[in-house]
Amino acid sequence: MKSINPIFNVFGRSPIKPLQKHMAKAHATAHLLVDFFKATFCDDWETAKIIQQKIDQTESEADHLKRDLRLHLPKGLFLPIPRTDILEILELQDRIANQAEDIAGLVIGRHMRIPAKIEIKYMEFLQRCLDATDQALKTINELDELLETGFRGNEVKLVEQMILVLDKIEQDTDTLQIEVRQALFQIENELPPVNVVFLYKIIEWTGDLADRSQKVGGQLHLILAR
Repeated sequence: MKSINPIFNVFGRSPIKPLQKHMAKAHATAHLLVDFFKATFCDDWETAKIIQQKIDQTESEADHLKRDLRLHLPKGLFLPIPRTDILEILELQDRIANQAEDIAGLVIGRHMRIPAKIEIKYMEFLQRCLDATDQALKTINELDELLETGFRGNEVKLVEQMILVLDKIEQDTDTLQIEVRQALFQIENELPPVNVVFLYKIIEWTGDLADRSQKVGGQLHLILAR
């Protein structure tokens, strides 16, 4: 892998690697939801609780990386990416990890189960949302090459194409979210009303994983446009 712009040897450490590590940690937090929900489908609440604690731990590790990057982010004029843009991307990434933690916390707190009739549809929706976090991570991991090429040439075209793919994935999740909501609507009368309210909340928060991943790509796109 190419080295980061040598100007950092003079003016401080690069924020790019820590930013990429933070995105990887947010991505890992979200992906733990797959096994978490599979455990709840089997009413294995002991395993679900263990995974929920792992989600909390991984989110805390992401928070540590966030604080460390903020603390050491250079304040001078020699960043190839504006400081405000780095902080904005960091905040968007952090919301992915936070959302995954909130989803697991709500499910555990209420011992909620996705109704069996919509399990398959919900997991399809969740997986597509996680595809968005995958794509956001791949896109952020291209920052090294963007810096090396001075944000010019074929690398910019590559990243722009990756962002377009991310946008398409997020659009897919919008469609799937509507389908999951419709499926839940069809069985609302079979469920306690308060459970229905929180199930819609879980569906909304799951969709937020994709939305926030797409915004990571959107922020990078704004940087390229400048």
